[in-house]
Amino acid sequence: MPTRTDPHPVTFNGWTFRLRPASSGTARLFLLLHGWKGDETSMRIFARSLPDAYAVLAPRGLHVEPTGGYTWRRIIPGSSWRLPSLDDLRPSADALVRFVDEWSAPAGVDAAQFDAAGFSQGAALAYALALLHPGRVRMFAALSGFLPAGSEVPLAAHALDGKCVFVAHGRQDDIVPVEWARQTVVSLEASGAQVAYCESDGGHRVGKERLKGMEAFFGRVL
Repeated sequence: MPTRTDPHPVTFNGWTFRLRPASSGTARLFLLLHGWKGDETSMRIFARSLPDAYAVLAPRGLHVEPTGGYTWRRIIPGSSWRLPSLDDLRPSADALVRFVDEWSAPAGVDAAQFDAAGFSQGAALAYALALLHPGRVRMFAALSGFLPAGSEVPLAAHALDGKCVFVAHGRQDDIVPVEWARQTVVSLEASGAQVAYCESDGGHRVGKERLKGMEAFFGRVL
C-alpha cells in the first residue's frame, strides 16, 4: 500500500515526474535523477531515505531510449554508443532548471537552491547541473556515476568550491569502473568541493551501505 513516502505521479508543462510532498511548511526541493533506460519510478527507494523536510521530485528523462526506458541525452540515429559528455547533458540540465523554476513557485517549494542525487547517467546529470548551474545546486550525491567528459574547464574554474558532494561506488562495478570514482573524488576536491566518499563491495547498483551513507550525508547537512 502506498504511503506518504512513496512519490505519486504528476505531469506539468510536458514533464512527467513523481512527487513526494514535504511533511509540512516551506519545503526544500530534492531532485532524484534516474540512470540510462530508467524512468521516474526508478529512484523510488531513495525517497524513503530522505528527510521529511524535502519535497522530493523524480523527473522522467527527456528522451526515449529506443531499447526501452528514457535517457538524459538526445539519441542520434546511427551513432555509436558512448558515455554522454557535459555538452550532451547540457540541454537536459538547462531544461531541468527551467522546469524547476516554472513548477516550484506555484507549488510552494523553495527552489532558489536545490539538492539532488543521481544514479549512473543520472549522477552524470547531477554533476552537469552543479557545474553548469553552480548557484542553483546546494549539494548533491553521485551514485555509481561518472564525471562527464568536458568537465575539466568548469572544475578548473572552481565551480564546485565549497560545495558538499557525496560520491558512492561499488568495487565490483563492471559498467563504471571504481577507479573512475576514485579519480573523480580527486578532481572534485581539487575544485574545492567537500567530498564524502563511500566505497563498498557490490556492482552497478546502490547497496545498503551506500544508501545508508547517503541518508546520513543529507541528514547531517540539511
